[in-house]
Amino acid sequence: MKTITVTELRGNIFKLLDEVLRTGVPIEVNKGGKKVRIVPVEVSNKLQNLVSRPDVINGDPEDIVNTTWEKEVHLDLP
Repeated sequence: MKTITVTELRGNIFKLLDEVLRTGVPIEVNKGGKKVRIVPVEVSNKLQNLVSRPDVINGDPEDIVNTTWEKEVHLDLP
């Protein structure tokens, strides 16, 4: 959670409110040692913030299911 001063809130209030609404992450405002929290009323679905990365897996994703590591990993545990 981000903590800002009243001066920062005054200068960027619209941007900060948009950020809270977009991300769902509250912002704390510190004024004279006391804090006020700005939180969205509606709960946001954080999965909507995920970025699609279609090129992360090169190849067939089904090949990952049958991957074995016995030949690559040598664990000589006592």
